[in-house]
Amino acid sequence: MAGVIVSDSIEAEIEVDCLIIGGGAAGLTAALAASEAGESVLIAERDTQLSGSTALSSGLVPAAGTKAQAAQSISDSQDAFIGDIMAKNKNSADPDYVRTIVTQIPKTIDWLADSHSIPFHVLDDFLYPSHSHHRMHAVPEVTGQGLITRLEQAVSATDTMIVTGACVTDLFLSPDGDVIGARCERPDGAIEAIAAKRTILACNGYGGNPELVARYIPEMKDALYFGHPGNQGEAILWGEKIGAVPTHLSGYQGHGSVAHPHGILVTWALMMEGGIQVNLEGRRFSNEHLGYSEQAVAVLAQPEQTAFNIFDSRLQQLGRKFEDFRNAEENGAVIVADSPAELAARIGVDGSALEATLRKAATLAESGEPDGFGRQFSADTLLRAPYCAVRVTGALFHTQGGLLVDEHARVKRADGSVFDSLFACGGAACGVSGPDVSGYLSGNGLLTALALGHLAGCCTGWAGA
Repeated sequence: MAGVIVSDSIEAEIEVDCLIIGGGAAGLTAALAASEAGESVLIAERDTQLSGSTALSSGLVPAAGTKAQAAQSISDSQDAFIGDIMAKNKNSADPDYVRTIVTQIPKTIDWLADSHSIPFHVLDDFLYPSHSHHRMHAVPEVTGQGLITRLEQAVSATDTMIVTGACVTDLFLSPDGDVIGARCERPDGAIEAIAAKRTILACNGYGGNPELVARYIPEMKDALYFGHPGNQGEAILWGEKIGAVPTHLSGYQGHGSVAHPHGILVTWALMMEGGIQVNLEGRRFSNEHLGYSEQAVAVLAQPEQTAFNIFDSRLQQLGRKFEDFRNAEENGAVIVADSPAELAARIGVDGSALEATLRKAATLAESGEPDGFGRQFSADTLLRAPYCAVRVTGALFHTQGGLLVDEHARVKRADGSVFDSLFACGGAACGVSGPDVSGYLSGNGLLTALALGHLAGCCTGWAGA
């Protein structure tokens, strides 16, 4: 797997202008752009259907300056968005690269809406952690699967060839160092070669590869993996072999709110609008408003790697706007009680400690003082009976490091030059979160998936264009 074959030519069963490895949001967006550019396009997807990490996500794409924001009278700016990203990653990401992504994403959102009839609206009833403005764009379903389905429908209306059950195992490299195609293996063991004038790596990161996870993010090596199993790190491994520049491989998105043992994501909106997390002792252990990514590490540090999301009926109604939360309710993950003592008894935590935790939040709200973790409480969002709880654990969602690319999504070499025929997007490319879990700003994954997918597909700056 993830081999490189140096060859002058390929005896190929298929020849195309553009080969896209991976059929998630990044690959589908790239296919739409490449098809519009007049290229013959083939998507090679290892699974039997298109999904990728996107289908497991909430499907939210942050963008500043879109038509959808304007339609909802939301004021925002690209400078504000850049500032939010850089503040979250503590200025560890390349600011010019961040600006490229932030400048591109509203163009991509508007293009998908106007040219491909993918409707976006902005979630405007709460702010995600560390976002200063309402800028999370969603399709009507407000799910990652809904976004994938709509992108796939748009791609199906083009001449793009979508080949599922095609696991790319090797890249073909010309003697002068350009990628000229790939070899894939079919479910029946058959081997096929694909010749391509250019290749786009849209095969996400390495979260599904335990060996690479243990090497680059050892603190998550035993954590629940909540990403796509196909994320095996081929882009990283190929890049290492051909002289590309894998960067920020220790960066990743975690999540501190996966219902356990149900394995269902529970929206962090509950925490941002007044919810709290307590451990098995009934005590809070962190500032829930810093971000759900780093909260994965905080939850995993608790007894039995477990926490409870504590919220109330007001927040229960908010949660029901999300399909995942409704699924959690249907699967019995949400426990409801009329008092803190009853709730504590039902979830198995110390009742007096839970009551003290809730009283402390009320006291802080009244005084206006932040707690010892730095969280500010508000009287408007204090929890009130009846109370709800969901048992959760922390999880690894997807990695944020990847191959360095230029402003056209062309893969960079270690000497600063670029591969003329190799592009990367989504989790295959370096993200904007920096090298640490705390650098992940909500939506960073789909931000780079769509923005870089669009740039890679357009092929502007490609020597063969």
